[in-house]
Amino acid sequence: MDLIPTPSQTVGPFFHLGCTESHAVSCLAGPDAKGERVLLLCRVFDGEGVPVPDAMIEIWQADSEGRYNHPADERAASCDPNCKGHGRMATDKDGCCTFDTIKPGQVPADDGTLQAPHLNVSVFARGVLKRMATRIYFGSDPANHSCPVLALVPEARRGTLISRPAPQSPGNWQFDIHLGGPNETVFFDV
Repeated sequence: MDLIPTPSQTVGPFFHLGCTESHAVSCLAGPDAKGERVLLLCRVFDGEGVPVPDAMIEIWQADSEGRYNHPADERAASCDPNCKGHGRMATDKDGCCTFDTIKPGQVPADDGTLQAPHLNVSVFARGVLKRMATRIYFGSDPANHSCPVLALVPEARRGTLISRPAPQSPGNWQFDIHLGGPNETVFFDV
């Protein structure tokens, strides 16, 4: 008798149906949230630069004052009630999804210094056995130069964590996530 190995179970390709069809959240901050409005277009690509049409992106962020709407943030009692700070979307056939939010404030690091405004991102996709954690920083933000977490990333790779203003659309930002290949996004071991 010949035994044929079977593939190990991965997250996809249908995982996002249960996680995003009835639980999709594209708006992380309501219209009354304090702070600079941001429309963020995320695009996911595989290692060969091909769009991934069935990935799921989950985002957690602080409000404009740097407070998380979460019990673990001791300052959560005073966070902006109009900023949920959480979103989850599946990518479309072009590997894209869009989030409506505000630019977060600076969050204290463990050593008391301030981190640059950023979004915490988890990427789930077929072939991925556990979430891939990364961050999105805002291009040209002056706090990027002194961010203790961004400083941990080799300078040549930091660009993979920086979103860019969308051409001809003020307030819109674009961030590309590359799951592998020469433009691979920096992922954190968390």
